[in-house]
Amino acid sequence: MKEKLSIVKIGGNIIEDPKSLSHLLGLFSKIDGHKILVHGGGKKATQIGNKLGITSKMVNGRRITDAESLDVAIMVYGGLVSKKITAQLQALECNALGMSGADANAIHARKRPIKEIDFGWVGDVDSVNSKGISKLLQAGFTPVFCALTHDGKGQLFNTNADTIASELAIGLSSEFETTLYYCFEKKGVLRNIEDENSVIQHINSETYKSLLANGIIADGMLPKMHNCFHALENNVKQVCIGDSEMLQQTTSNFTTLTL
Repeated sequence: MKEKLSIVKIGGNIIEDPKSLSHLLGLFSKIDGHKILVHGGGKKATQIGNKLGITSKMVNGRRITDAESLDVAIMVYGGLVSKKITAQLQALECNALGMSGADANAIHARKRPIKEIDFGWVGDVDSVNSKGISKLLQAGFTPVFCALTHDGKGQLFNTNADTIASELAIGLSSEFETTLYYCFEKKGVLRNIEDENSVIQHINSETYKSLLANGIIADGMLPKMHNCFHALENNVKQVCIGDSEMLQQTTSNFTTLTL
């Protein structure tokens, strides 16, 4: 029987709010068994970039990563945000290890091909070094992954953190029984965006199609849901979306996704 692994991805609004982040990390540190944390840091990268005179470029809500923006992302994701989170987890007696995709050759990617838009130094994940990451987990470490990958030839890429979480869950499903958690400021997928408590508690493939057709799932939730079902279709046991309280396993007011 496979050991259990929890992979938790935290959203930018949680990272930006010290109180929310501290609360989430406290809950994360208490999760039983093996666990991995995944974070981005786009808002912080924009703030630091602006101070340095480097303006973020966005197209259709997606960040264009030129050479200067990539340097900022490396500094902020892999340095500032990663090390602050790692230090806080150490204070909670969780033996965290800050990582990018380049560390231990953990996440191999390729530059996103240019189609209608040139996204610059953005990477699409090719493979996850599940054996190497598994060794770290078995040794008692808790990896904390930032939103950076590499191509094995010295080039780092900015890579969507939701995607990294999904690909880690898929890659490690060969070694573990994996559950993927997407933590953000909402309680779950909402039936009515104006009503914080209108959480849809269960979504499967059929209800997902219906929610799409009716426009209930739209905008920024679309790529997140794509990552969720991509994970489920590739041996991830379960995906959950909600606020940090779902990590306590004492509330049912979050969204669970299954095939």
